[in-house]
Amino acid sequence: MEAAPLRRMEFCLMTSLKTSLTASMAQAAQRASLTLVSTTQGTDFNGHPTTIFELARTGDTTGRTLRLELSEQFDFDKPELLPAMTAHLAEEARRLRNPVPNAGVTLEGLPISFRNFRWPFHRSTSGADSYIVHGEIHLEDGTSSPLHARIAAAMTVTFADIVPAPEQPYAEAFLYNAVRKTLDQGQLEMLKSGNRQPVPITTRYYSRWERKFFFTETDDASRLQYLLLKCFWLSGVLGSGQPVWIADPRDAQYLNTSEADLLRMAAHEAAEGLLNLDGEYASATPTLMARAAEFRERLDRALSITKPSFNESMRSGQANM
Repeated sequence: MEAAPLRRMEFCLMTSLKTSLTASMAQAAQRASLTLVSTTQGTDFNGHPTTIFELARTGDTTGRTLRLELSEQFDFDKPELLPAMTAHLAEEARRLRNPVPNAGVTLEGLPISFRNFRWPFHRSTSGADSYIVHGEIHLEDGTSSPLHARIAAAMTVTFADIVPAPEQPYAEAFLYNAVRKTLDQGQLEMLKSGNRQPVPITTRYYSRWERKFFFTETDDASRLQYLLLKCFWLSGVLGSGQPVWIADPRDAQYLNTSEADLLRMAAHEAAEGLLNLDGEYASATPTLMARAAEFRERLDRALSITKPSFNESMRSGQANM
């Protein structure tokens, strides 16, 4: 076959795949009470085409959106893939009610946002037996801080067998929780500039027997503290008192608990006058915000613990990711 007709066939095939993916996404988003705001073409790490969807809550006027990037040839309508996609979009619809939908906090007290992740996972180019996603986290302390970390999250091949697909909806939750866990361990440093820092994602975060992820062992006291941290930073500081989603499954996974348990503990804090609770959403009260010095001191301690254990070879660019 001549080159020109072959190129036309390839172009028609890719156009058909993109149209099919966009139509499937529009339908799935509608079922989750989301609106497809825009669709643009991107490229993955290896230059292969991706489709980038911008999603908003249907009828929302705040301008809050979330970004979803999928390989252009990806078909999530398969029986083994559709339930997880459906659950992901339903969660995103609830998360979009947060003042800063892409923000979270760590147990140690760092408010961060997740930005510029380039999906899907790609095979490591350094010869390592792993899959990589690049992205950034930024400190969100309400001061427009320049501190951030450029990361390379590395998923082992063994761990990849657990994941239905190496695409954003199927991997985002455990990847973000692995980032938070790595910060808690003092193994990521927030800098004004710097090289990519590694975030390992291994089977130690997953129990095949129980078929669930494990990141952090917590008790009621630490979970209560986490809820106060979340509401102080995400509602009080970043949201000017707007509510945040307390029953977020991503937080439940990170804390090794359940959404129902988070709601139970939020009700306890509401009774203490620290939170205003409305269904699954909570906002900071003036009583909580009066403890600002305590939370900012905790943030400073969380930043300081990253430095002693940080891998100094990263500073000189010796890591190959």
